[in-house]
Amino acid sequence: GRNRAFGIKSDSTLWAWGENTQGRLGQNNEIHYSSPVQIGGTAWNAISSGYHASYAIKSDKTLWGWGRADDAGELAQNDRASRSSPVQIPGTQWTVVVGGEYYASAIKDDGTLWTWGYNQQGQLGQSSLTSYSSPTQIPGTWSKIDAGRYQQIGQKTDGTLWAWGIPSGGVLAQNNNVQYSSPVQIAGTQWNDYIQNRSMAIASKTDGTFWVWGYNNYGQLGLNNEIHYSSPVQLQGNWVIPDRDSYGSTIMTILTKTDGSLW
Repeated sequence: GRNRAFGIKSDSTLWAWGENTQGRLGQNNEIHYSSPVQIGGTAWNAISSGYHASYAIKSDKTLWGWGRADDAGELAQNDRASRSSPVQIPGTQWTVVVGGEYYASAIKDDGTLWTWGYNQQGQLGQSSLTSYSSPTQIPGTWSKIDAGRYQQIGQKTDGTLWAWGIPSGGVLAQNNNVQYSSPVQIAGTQWNDYIQNRSMAIASKTDGTFWVWGYNNYGQLGLNNEIHYSSPVQLQGNWVIPDRDSYGSTIMTILTKTDGSLW
């Protein structure tokens, strides 16, 4: 998250540290902490931090949020009130959550995808620019979702990749610079996994090939040039997709190969 961090221990307790403006650390106060402090509750299973709000899933598959929500109802409470302690987001059986910039998305175990918050760039995939302060469903059956600044890339259960929002240097992989407020399919088949940040994306296919696209002004795509790409381009080598919750740089890339070497 912005100026703060979170971690889950092996005993399923959730901890936070850093900036705490508007209760972003979930401590029921606005005191900044330079050491880890525990967030109330137990049995936390997953954590994702957006720009000013954070989201976590417990082992019972309930979804919780806290922090700033006055931009567009980022906490999905049908209002724009910020909270300094975790509040439950409506719905059950949540399995995946990602926080973006003033919005969030989550998947239930039935494969339904839901999103809420700021939507002026179409990043909620609702075929509109209307913001939502409650979870709103995106059609389809989904297995993965990843949030950039004002765009998202999702993977359906059939392995296809889809994108929506603002293109940001071609990160929607549509071979153009067009904004989309509904999911559009990324060319190619047999996608296995992927990761994105606010301006670039990396993906692997089931045949072991690795693909990149988006901003490349510092050579962050690893293609021996500084050309931006708005369609997937193959990156030679046998690589490993990095962890979603730790990958965030927009100007450099660090990856490991399948042999464990670091590049």
